[in-house]
Amino acid sequence: MKEKTIAVIGLGYVGLPLAVEFAKQYKTIGFDINGKRVAELLQGEDHTLEVSSSQLQDVLVQDDLFESNKKGLVPTSNEAILSKANIFIITVPTPTDKNNRPVLTPLIKASETVGRVLKVGDIVIYESTVYPGVTEDECVPVLESFSGLKFNVDFYAGYSPERINPGDKEHTVSKILKVTSGSTPEIAEEVDVLYKSIITAGTFKATSIKVAEAAKVIENSQRDINIAFVNELAKIFNLLNINTHDVLEAASTKWNFLPFKPGLVGGHCIGVDPYYLAQKAQEVGYHPEIILAGRRLNDTMGNYVSQEIVKTMIGKGQCVKGAKALLLGITFKENCPDIRNTKAIDIYNGLKGFHVDVDVYDPWANSLEVKEEFEIDLLSDLGDTIYDCIVLAVAHKAFLTINISQLKSSQGIIYDVKGILPDAIVDKRL
Repeated sequence: MKEKTIAVIGLGYVGLPLAVEFAKQYKTIGFDINGKRVAELLQGEDHTLEVSSSQLQDVLVQDDLFESNKKGLVPTSNEAILSKANIFIITVPTPTDKNNRPVLTPLIKASETVGRVLKVGDIVIYESTVYPGVTEDECVPVLESFSGLKFNVDFYAGYSPERINPGDKEHTVSKILKVTSGSTPEIAEEVDVLYKSIITAGTFKATSIKVAEAAKVIENSQRDINIAFVNELAKIFNLLNINTHDVLEAASTKWNFLPFKPGLVGGHCIGVDPYYLAQKAQEVGYHPEIILAGRRLNDTMGNYVSQEIVKTMIGKGQCVKGAKALLLGITFKENCPDIRNTKAIDIYNGLKGFHVDVDVYDPWANSLEVKEEFEIDLLSDLGDTIYDCIVLAVAHKAFLTINISQLKSSQGIIYDVKGILPDAIVDKRL
């Protein structure tokens, strides 16, 4: 094949780190329809914090990448530039709607964009998490329709599921083993070699695109089910007045015990992907019992926590209505600014439903994004306010440096969702 020019479609939490890695070795176009996002990246800044300013600036190309033999990254919203690429990697999100049904619109729109510039010999690789069959049954027909080309004759496809862990500076994109696949044996090998060139952890070549799609969607479904199990245990042990974390610590002394902990399951992966597998299962006539049961249980945990908080407050003789509460954390996970599908908001809404006045403090979250998404004004800092209830919802390291006890009233309570605070100051844990 001729010299590779990579186009990464979608420059979010998944696409940007991948584009930066490819740009170290190849001419790379980073395409995003969000002009603000592109402008930010051209300034060498990444608000997701997945890529540092120095890492981004090291690969940014200021002049015309295609008039030289340079490698590097050109972020753009100009669709015409995509015609210079011969390998397209689509990393757009795959969310669910309010009824938890898969929304393939971003994937289809990205396929239309690529289809308009697709040429003979090009390869389109999908990284977005989907149910088995989406690449070949949903996306490829769009590519054919918009390009006028024939699949596996004029152009080819691959699938290599993303394994980005937002906020994790140890398991970065190049350090996580990558599953690869292609629409023909030859293309599967070419896709595998391409990723091997940037993934130091190595690759695993799946036997087909559908196998690779299925492998990705069960990774997060498995974690979801395991977390649902320990969440159910937490509910049982709370009724038995047993510390769940003490139980898990004792059980984990066995070599093959799986060390999952109770908690809120949000974000754009674990809290979403099982619905994609469930949707496909139902399409072929099977109703998944365990997968959906796990989803139902995990989706109720925010409301469960808010009810447990109120019970604890009442047990201390507090008047719940009009009480002042502090929610520590609004992002979907620790040490990360991502608020997509966060379940901390369920605790907030649950307490508001009991007429509790709730302040939210999160040094990682973007205040403008939180305001736009939830109509919540984040505290810029912790002042002199004394609270009747303090809830640690997200395990940001920064929270461990706060003297939380000084912020609560004499009858106030501290509820630790994540199990990271000292036993001496905690009234209740999940």
